[in-house]
Amino acid sequence: QVQLVESGGGLVQAGGSLRLSCAASGRTFSSGTMGWFRQTPGKEREFVARISWHSGATYYSDSVKGRFTISRDNAKNMVYLQMNSLKPEDTAVYYCAASTYYSSTSSSQYPYWGQGTQVTVSS
Repeated sequence: QVQLVESGGGLVQAGGSLRLSCAASGRTFSSGTMGWFRQTPGKEREFVARISWHSGATYYSDSVKGRFTISRDNAKNMVYLQMNSLKPEDTAVYYCAASTYYSSTSSSQYPYWGQGTQVTVSS
């Protein structure tokens, strides 16, 4: 089992930046994928970004492309989400997740999840 813990959420003004961190412990998947998702009350969990542990290949949702950057430190089992040019619509609980799939943007394909960290972007 993989355990994930997010940190770095908080309150930021529109146009500001925030960096989220995800610490992974327990079993890790060297050929798997780490992802960031976000969710607001009453809405489906939304894909934000993913990164391959092995290759470092990244993929982003259209809504965050060019503003967010996902990265990883394999030696430290850490994944990061650098969020720049934040908008009020980015406000959500952000979740770190782990998957054995490649090229996955579906929350159903990520069996391991962190507890979430709140990101609030004010106008």
